[in-house]
Amino acid sequence: MTDARVAWVTGASRGIGRGAAIALGQAGWVVYVTARSSAAGRTTALPGTAEETARAVTAAGGQGIAIVCDHRDDDAVASVAGRITADRGRLDLLVNNAWGGYAGLAARQWDQWTAPFWAQPLSLFDDMFASGVRAHYVALATCAPLLIATAGSLAVTISVAIPDAGLGSHGVAYAMAKAADDRLAAAAAVKLREHGVASVAVYPGWVRTETVLLYAADLDLAGSQSPEGVGRAITALAADPDVMALTGRALDVGELAIRYNVDVSA
Repeated sequence: MTDARVAWVTGASRGIGRGAAIALGQAGWVVYVTARSSAAGRTTALPGTAEETARAVTAAGGQGIAIVCDHRDDDAVASVAGRITADRGRLDLLVNNAWGGYAGLAARQWDQWTAPFWAQPLSLFDDMFASGVRAHYVALATCAPLLIATAGSLAVTISVAIPDAGLGSHGVAYAMAKAADDRLAAAAAVKLREHGVASVAVYPGWVRTETVLLYAADLDLAGSQSPEGVGRAITALAADPDVMALTGRALDVGELAIRYNVDVSA
């Protein structure tokens, strides 16, 4: 057992998950890193594995622990929670980031992503929900007892702001899934509040992830955020002694940067 703060970051082999894990490492956290991509095999052509991120966490000053986990496998998720319980006996932060909904973008299937919803494969909906929303729900439900047992703990669900005025620029399945993530964070907050656990959704802006950078030539990334920058905002949020005042809300990363005076661009 240890007094060090303990985090579990899902989907952390690359992107925002990797950035969050490294930022937590820089703050001295113990970080359990879960992802499907591993030294034994990748799930995409994009770089990054759970083991590489764990090593980066340790190099940053924390302690990174890699566990290969398919977040569509409930038993595998339960196994991770069991290991954290056995190893540490606490969980201060869950970063619910695993998301299979971008697999098509990572495979450069831009035409599929931008097609009308009736022309998109139904599997895209399943990617959004089975490998996204459901994965977030299962991770949170599975580790809720551990969060409840840890004073001042926090659950962060990575989502995206999709206002009504912007619905036309997002796919139907994507908009539905992100709305579901927002409701997960808000509804969980109601149930967890009495146990002193905060639950929020976090809205990054444009983030220079490996997938986004595939399309850098066609995007305006001025003012964009780095994965580590988003991680610094989450780390500062988790260290806020008044985080319960924010529970149930959807928090914009840019606003968190101002609130906590952190740089989210570098």
